Amino acid sequence: MDGNQGVEADGLVFRKPTMDDGSDVWNLIQDINKLDDNSMYCNLLQCSHFADTCALAQDGDRIVGWMSGYRPPSATDTLFVWQVAVHPDMRGRGVAKRLIRWTLERPWNRDIRHVNSTITSDNDASWALFGSIAKEYEAPLERDAHFEEERHFDGEAATEHLVQIGPLTRKVVRIAA
Repeated sequence: MDGNQGVEADGLVFRKPTMDDGSDVWNLIQDINKLDDNSMYCNLLQCSHFADTCALAQDGDRIVGWMSGYRPPSATDTLFVWQVAVHPDMRGRGVAKRLIRWTLERPWNRDIRHVNSTITSDNDASWALFGSIAKEYEAPLERDAHFEEERHFDGEAATEHLVQIGPLTRKVVRIAA
């Protein structure tokens, strides 16, 4: 396995996206009702400008998982996980966790020491995912209201809690294992 691709025992391939994947990513997100829709243009930018901090899971020719992330300019040792999407047919197989782990263990991201994201209080799947990441990397997980329902969303969306994991402990590099 190299820093760009890893083949799993269950047949999934984890890889860096390209701009040719933008519309497939957009279609995957459209199929998942609980995710915020970004424009296809946004997904194209993520697949090109931010490809080093994003990841795809592929089953044959079909994209079944997506993780978008970036390094905030003021905290370059942090991966901010923007969105994680897993096709309903693939849930329960650890795809979301492997997308994040694969991104963290790519050679150009091994200096990342923290993982951040925002999660609503009722998103049990995301809380479990990020709790699992914190446990695996033996790192504390902190949470705090960040984008508030009334103050920031004008009552149109639930409060997003900033999740901060870190510093990460890396004992053994395990790409998408």
